[in-house]
Amino acid sequence: MRARPRVCEALLFALALQTGVCYGIKWLALSKTPAALALNQTQHCKQLEGLVSAQVQLCRSNLELMHTIVHAAREVMKACRRAFADMRWNCSSIELAPNYLLDLERGTRESAFVYALSAAAISHAIARACTSGDLPGCSCGPVPGEPPGPGNRWGGCADNLSYGLLMGAKFSDAPMKVKKTGSQANKLMRLHNSEVGRQALRASLEMKCKCHGVSGSCSIRTCWKGLQELRDVASDLKTRYLSATKVVHRPMGTRKHLVPKDLDIRPVKDSELVYLQSSPDFCMKNEKVGSHGTQDRQCNKTSHGSDSCDLMCCGRGYNPYTDRVVERCHCKYHWCCYVTCRRCERTVERYVCK
Repeated sequence: MRARPRVCEALLFALALQTGVCYGIKWLALSKTPAALALNQTQHCKQLEGLVSAQVQLCRSNLELMHTIVHAAREVMKACRRAFADMRWNCSSIELAPNYLLDLERGTRESAFVYALSAAAISHAIARACTSGDLPGCSCGPVPGEPPGPGNRWGGCADNLSYGLLMGAKFSDAPMKVKKTGSQANKLMRLHNSEVGRQALRASLEMKCKCHGVSGSCSIRTCWKGLQELRDVASDLKTRYLSATKVVHRPMGTRKHLVPKDLDIRPVKDSELVYLQSSPDFCMKNEKVGSHGTQDRQCNKTSHGSDSCDLMCCGRGYNPYTDRVVERCHCKYHWCCYVTCRRCERTVERYVCK
């Protein structure tokens, strides 16, 4: 009896071999790793779902990183859902990892975003873990060579972005470097988008400062280089998602490259997300193309954006309903030191797509 493929569902196996979708972001299944799994012995690496053999080897040789990588996978889930909460495609299918639907299995605009966010998140988590002292193999980032500006001095503990980028890329890019995992076009697309994610992370590194001085005068500020929150990086990547470029795999010189389909006179920019296959409008449920549809999704009647009832409901209309909300109100501060509040109830009108 022929063995069932370990990573892919049998029904998607043939498609995976053709497109190379059976690996890439399967490691996001680490978000479901049970808390009871200690991850303190190398044999635990084989118990982790969604890893290719190269990632299992990285797990064994860098076991101390795995709790951070599991954390990164969970942060990707949250950041993606938050970034697309107001869109027809709301990133809900990411939670099916490692057995995705075709919205993420194929070379779509949506998969471009998830690859970029995943690459950024894993490097972000490792860089922050160095700063917090959670990883024995790294510490604070280097002190910048340029002066911090008048009244400022370098100090504190910078996020170790260089180490985060190095180890993050080793882990997240490993599946795309496996031989015989689909078309070269898909590999190039995913590697490109992963690098765009890391570029967005680099761009998020900023100077952060803390004031010192008598009575909060801030006469001196201690400063360091720190990364923005992952949700801010996700917001940047969402902007790039909205302006992503459709590409084709075409000869340029002696090799094939990804070039814009409609503007193939120029190479792809390093800063832009790219995709190979167009997405559906995600209005109706159709699992064949990875669409959950927008029926029963909440919409905003007064909005003119993507969460408006007109756009979210694809012109099908919507149903109103009322919801009773209980919240704290009339809060008072008492010396010293506690706050008392009353509980107030109000009725809120909400709308869901037909």
